[in-house]
Amino acid sequence: MFRRIREMLIKEFLQMLRDPRMRAMIILMPVLQMLIFAFALTTDVTHIRAAVLDLDQTSSSRALIAAFTGSGYFDIIEPLERQSDMAHVLDAGRVRCVFHFPAGFERDLRGGRTARVQLLADATDSNSTAIVFNYANQVLAGHLGSAAAALPGAIDIETRAWFNPNLESKYYFVPGLIAVMLLVVSILLASIAIVREKEIGTIEQLLVTPIGKTEFILGKTIPYMVLGYLIMTMMLVLTRVMFGISVQGSLLLLYVMAGVYIAGNLGLALVISTTAKTQQQALLTAFFFMMPCVLLSGFIFPVRNMPAFFQYMTIFDPLRWFLEIIQGIVTKGVGPRALWRPILGQCGLALLFLALAVRLMRKTSD
Repeated sequence: MFRRIREMLIKEFLQMLRDPRMRAMIILMPVLQMLIFAFALTTDVTHIRAAVLDLDQTSSSRALIAAFTGSGYFDIIEPLERQSDMAHVLDAGRVRCVFHFPAGFERDLRGGRTARVQLLADATDSNSTAIVFNYANQVLAGHLGSAAAALPGAIDIETRAWFNPNLESKYYFVPGLIAVMLLVVSILLASIAIVREKEIGTIEQLLVTPIGKTEFILGKTIPYMVLGYLIMTMMLVLTRVMFGISVQGSLLLLYVMAGVYIAGNLGLALVISTTAKTQQQALLTAFFFMMPCVLLSGFIFPVRNMPAFFQYMTIFDPLRWFLEIIQGIVTKGVGPRALWRPILGQCGLALLFLALAVRLMRKTSD
């Protein structure tokens, strides 16, 4: 009995290591995931992009702004001139928060009264917003402690959470889960289904027919495009019924960009199915792509906190762009003017993946 088990073990190990793709998966997947977890993923919220509207323009307001900048928590990247600019930069996602110093800030402070600073934050990610508020209060406490003798008055930060006033995490995670599920369904199911047909020989039979390569790709992707739309519609209905979250922006824009997102994912699935010979290879390769997509998308950890190399890598992550789009439309209610950057990124990646799929299909058929 033990001899038979030993022979079976030897056979399975040889079968596992004989395939070069399997060897690459065994070695590269844990190494890459360890590198991503170790270097790119962190729960710390630092270098928060912030804007400042300083209507007081005094030494006291500038000193507090310098304290926020010097803390290492906030990067003041955009000075504002008008109150209307605050809504614009938050809608566009250019900053995570805005510090608003009203006129008379220094006068109230030196007159022994309470000077107020308004802090407006994008609360689509409720956990990060709570951390932003805590950081601001810590910096303020340290600033008042170091300048207590020169400041007879007090400073109060009036916080305001935009798009999610109660800081409920569902407004962040539920739209994000829709994007993740569309990624899994469109890549995993499509790649496995196409490879299954390759295994039983129907792909070769189709390729010798007069059908063109573009027609073949459309015939393979459209059913999964319809499936993706059905799944998204079902999840949007569940989101409204079970969680009370309704789409604040344009439903048409959401469905158009979801189509672009699904099409790009299906292009990636075609690339995987072209290079894989078995369903097992397709499954492993799909997971090899999907895991970094989720980890580097900003859904679990902010992209801003990652090292520069991984931030550049996220440019090629379709989930990152669609997360910005779906959260912008569902939670913020913004349109193309605020979402032009992720829309361009999503369209560019979809064209890239589909063009690569067509090229590989032609080489395979030739």
